[in-house]
Amino acid sequence: MAAGKTPTIKQCVSKGRENDSVVAEMDGALLVQRGSFPYFALVAFDVGGFLRLLLLLLAAPLAWISRHLLSESAEVRVLVFACFAGVKVRDIQSAAHAVLPKHYSEDLHPDTWRVLSSCGGRKCVATVNPRIMVEPFLKNYLDVDFVLGTEILSWRGVATGFVAAPGVLSGEAKAVAVGKVFEDSSVPEIGIGDVETSDFLFMNLCKEKYTVPSKSRIHPVKPDGLPKPVIFHDGRLVQKPTPLKALLIILWLPIAVPLSILRVIFAALSPLSLTYYIFHTLGCSITIKGAPPPKAKNSNGVAFVCSHRSLVDSVALSAAIGRSTTSVAYSIARLTEIASPVKTRRLTRNRIHDAKIISDILKSGLDLIIFPEGTTCREKYLLRFSSLFAELTDGIVPVAIHLRGVMFYPSTVRGHKWMDMFFFAMDPRPKYEVTFLDKLSPEQTCGGSGKSCYEVANNVQKMIGRALKFECTNLTRKDKYRMLAGTDGLVGEKR
Repeated sequence: MAAGKTPTIKQCVSKGRENDSVVAEMDGALLVQRGSFPYFALVAFDVGGFLRLLLLLLAAPLAWISRHLLSESAEVRVLVFACFAGVKVRDIQSAAHAVLPKHYSEDLHPDTWRVLSSCGGRKCVATVNPRIMVEPFLKNYLDVDFVLGTEILSWRGVATGFVAAPGVLSGEAKAVAVGKVFEDSSVPEIGIGDVETSDFLFMNLCKEKYTVPSKSRIHPVKPDGLPKPVIFHDGRLVQKPTPLKALLIILWLPIAVPLSILRVIFAALSPLSLTYYIFHTLGCSITIKGAPPPKAKNSNGVAFVCSHRSLVDSVALSAAIGRSTTSVAYSIARLTEIASPVKTRRLTRNRIHDAKIISDILKSGLDLIIFPEGTTCREKYLLRFSSLFAELTDGIVPVAIHLRGVMFYPSTVRGHKWMDMFFFAMDPRPKYEVTFLDKLSPEQTCGGSGKSCYEVANNVQKMIGRALKFECTNLTRKDKYRMLAGTDGLVGEKR
């Protein structure tokens, strides 16, 4: 069937589809993005860092030529080889599970998703890209029943860079794969394809056929339109690296490395009274809203209870407070602990022992920085607050901390934590926003009101959530690490 005679997805009625099955092409149909390079680049950087990203970038011109002079299948073969050759399959699976869902979720085509989500029968998505890349997102976040994609070859758990038979899933191979999915049932009611690929063979198996036209200004589905939001994700790159953005990252590297070392050294050696000004001088801005309470003489220290965005939070907060503080953390890399200008005490997850550590700090008169979430969260959510701080003190100051970066995430679940401070320092211009909320009144604390420590902790979480316009959740540190890495989050723990 000619593309011009096929109705567009805009014309597809989504009501009354409770019993209908659907087959959708992924690239250019389910996703607004038609090119595969950004997603391969995300995996390449995650499994091989700057060198693998450079290799993929050097292969990009060949992939482009292959697509336009040969076929889309030839392009995929080039990208698969450049990205996967010599990489452990489990590392590819890990990246697909922890890194790609966030970026796929930001690229869903609104009309295709409207139709796909309305169908109550079998949902099948087909793609020329490797199934290993797309399956975690489609099954875990979109509730797709069948994922059809290109299979990759491996030897002893290592990807060879080649695709397995029957080759790249396009044309007749895609139609055969779709036919096998529905061979024990009636043909699917709806088939959705990309108008640019002319890959309509699989659509001929469907009762109704729709194409997704190429439009430059399509707004993807908003996060609240998904059945399951992507709260946790990993990977170092903030944005999807198009070829141009990937080139800028590579070109920035010779500047970023010495700049990061300079920033880390100055932050580590400078007195806290100068940290705020040094941060600004070196391109790391700190915006302060509100004011911390003044230091009271001959009294216990104050507990600054904060949202958590990166390991640099305690340094930025200490710079905003303008006086010496002590931070506590469940796990921190040794190098980070040495380089930090803020004294850090390790918590052990033994509630009695941790309570003594925190109590001793406060009784000594030192101000305490505590992150009751126990880990960072990149999206606009707050994890459940541990109530330990509310048990031990009534001197509580909630602090809303937000961090914006343009290139790198300074946190990781599966990577090297000692690199976190360097990725923060390699970002061209990270921006911190520190908002001091009012110190809790006696009526808001355990000692002054008789409230339970859980009520106080939940109230502090809500106060910070309102200040940041973040959603409060009951998710915990363990939820995050088990979802992304299969561990409990201890430094050095292996899956």
